[in-house]
Amino acid sequence: VIRVPLSPPTMAAATLRSVLRRSNLLPLFETRRLRDLLFFSSSVDAAAAVGGTMSPDPHFMVEYLENSCGFSPSEAAKFSKPLAHLRSTEKPDAVLNFMRSQGIDGAGIRKVISSRPKFLCYNVETNLAPKFQFLLDLGLSKSDIVYAIQNNNAILSLNIHRSFVPKLEMWERLMGSREHVLSCFKKTTWFFSHSVEKRIHPNLKFLTDECGIPEERVSMIVKSYPHFIAQKPESLRALIARADELGIPRHSQSFIWLLRSLHRASKTTVEANGELLRSFGWSEAEFLSAVKQSPNLLSLSPESLRRKMEFLINEVGYVPSFIADHCHLLQYSLEKRIIPRFRVLEMLKTKGLWTERGKFVYFVKLSNTKFMDKIVLPYKEKVPELLDIMRVAGECEGK
Repeated sequence: VIRVPLSPPTMAAATLRSVLRRSNLLPLFETRRLRDLLFFSSSVDAAAAVGGTMSPDPHFMVEYLENSCGFSPSEAAKFSKPLAHLRSTEKPDAVLNFMRSQGIDGAGIRKVISSRPKFLCYNVETNLAPKFQFLLDLGLSKSDIVYAIQNNNAILSLNIHRSFVPKLEMWERLMGSREHVLSCFKKTTWFFSHSVEKRIHPNLKFLTDECGIPEERVSMIVKSYPHFIAQKPESLRALIARADELGIPRHSQSFIWLLRSLHRASKTTVEANGELLRSFGWSEAEFLSAVKQSPNLLSLSPESLRRKMEFLINEVGYVPSFIADHCHLLQYSLEKRIIPRFRVLEMLKTKGLWTERGKFVYFVKLSNTKFMDKIVLPYKEKVPELLDIMRVAGECEGK
């Protein structure tokens, strides 16, 4: 058995390595485990002088996560594994104190740490603080930043200059302004996580160069549905192939909206909607014409689409071909718009207060405010039930 005496902190490193080399223990010494066993006591003294709690127990982080973050024993045991190399709570203490100072509460901290425990190893001054300041300088409030991080803590892993800035510039180009980007960021925090080189640029190039879709049209869909441009390139190509099968030209203005609808709906849903509309008597030409006018039809649930068709045919009295020519009717909510407005007009007719001064299809298109001002409010004294109908539908808020 080779005995190597524990040396005081002042022992020269060269002398120690010479002893270990002669004893063939140098390779073993290079491993963290033996180094910790031999010199942990001195490292404790050094770190304690800097700050933080020291422990020779490699599992002390389990208790730390329980006491400092509020994790259960089983959760703490799980999340402590990536932190097994820590011998001091100095960095975790600094990280937790910083997060709390930024307004992240206990639940938020647990959400962040559970997704990536190694955040507790980050340097606050050189890593975390600059990112928070960068987001503040962009115009986000502290509450905006807290919400973003709690919903997409991968943001904390991004490098400001190599990742944040190029992505910000790319989104500004597509969305037209930084204000629009920040507005979307508050609602959809994920898009700063997608690779510009592997997803955004290849998708944009494919749509503009190979598909012939002007970038302005792509920007229109990105503004309202940014996830579209961040999908996998192979998924986008498959989407284009599905759109081509419907026979709508790529140069058509509705083609980009067709792509969005197909992206939001499964192939099964699209096929079910096509079969459903044909079952009501639509010809193939009527179906394709309707899709070209209102691509969103394809992303509706088949059950919702069926109920709308049945109401318009059985209650309103429209024939299927008329609905095909006015397919925008199918985009409105049955319960919140179509039914209540139909009931209002029918009630006015039964009381002799309304003559056929316009078609129902026109009144469905009116905004909530205009419908209230033109149709409901002029008769609210004589027919107070009209307000009840609209209130139930949720269309007379603020009136």
